[in-house]
Amino acid sequence: MYASPSTNFFDAAKKFFSSKSVLPRLILINAGVFVLVYVVSLVVWLFMVPQETSPMSLSVVAQWLAVPSSIDRLFEKPWTVISYMFLHEGFLHLLFNMMMLYFGGIIFLQYLTQRQLLVTYLLGGIAGALLFIAAFNLFPVFEQANQQAVALGASASVLAIVVAIATYVPDYTVHLFLIGQIRLKYLAMAFIVLDFFSIQGNNPGGHIAHIGGALFGFIYIFSVKKNLHFLQRFRFSRKARMKVDHRNYSTNARPVDDETYNKRKVAEQQEIDHILDKIARSGYNSLNAKEKELLFRTSNKNR
Repeated sequence: MYASPSTNFFDAAKKFFSSKSVLPRLILINAGVFVLVYVVSLVVWLFMVPQETSPMSLSVVAQWLAVPSSIDRLFEKPWTVISYMFLHEGFLHLLFNMMMLYFGGIIFLQYLTQRQLLVTYLLGGIAGALLFIAAFNLFPVFEQANQQAVALGASASVLAIVVAIATYVPDYTVHLFLIGQIRLKYLAMAFIVLDFFSIQGNNPGGHIAHIGGALFGFIYIFSVKKNLHFLQRFRFSRKARMKVDHRNYSTNARPVDDETYNKRKVAEQQEIDHILDKIARSGYNSLNAKEKELLFRTSNKNR
């Protein structure tokens, strides 16, 4: 039976957004905040509700969700360090960020876990906000704008995810319209270079925040690949920190302690990293039976 492309698209979208994965939930939260901001703004406009004027032409909701560069204003609204990364006032801004989040997240989850995706999104966004705040309070050129400047949007979080997966599998190849095939490492570098040379443009705060997110994405995955301990706790699932959990031991075997278990997990992750690098270089068919079995077992545990 023939199925129209539109039917297949809507079925796939329904299946994607009905799943309990982190990626569709992040997209839905961003879309939900966008709708909320618009609805509140529409009600305020229709009823001519008096509101505080904003030099950035922000709506009443956005003024409480966007992160300010001013330290004094930040103390009044500390939650904005997180809320700003879910806030968009322009539809095209939302659409571009969600498309980037979707495609970057899909590749990310081929190699890393949902927990790591969430960590990269949230901490990448926070890193972007902190670099934005630091720059506007450090450099004299921003002194006049500092009291009114704000940042909003998921771009720093999204770029953190793109740079993170590009750091993990730099030779992964994607196909871009009008450009052709390009490796992830070159795509990520292009985004960073573009942001760096756009700082003197109309949106310096946004580009600085993007660079902050990108830096976190690189540092986080670098620490994961090198087994560094200062970000190690973000690598393991909650099961790895429990005193007693489902740790593949027999009924008669004695449970291992957390330190021993974590060492085993590090060794296993190193083997998985080697397998993924091998896939990136030579393809899945280059794996032997033992490597395929380990990859299959690990992917099932991460579901």
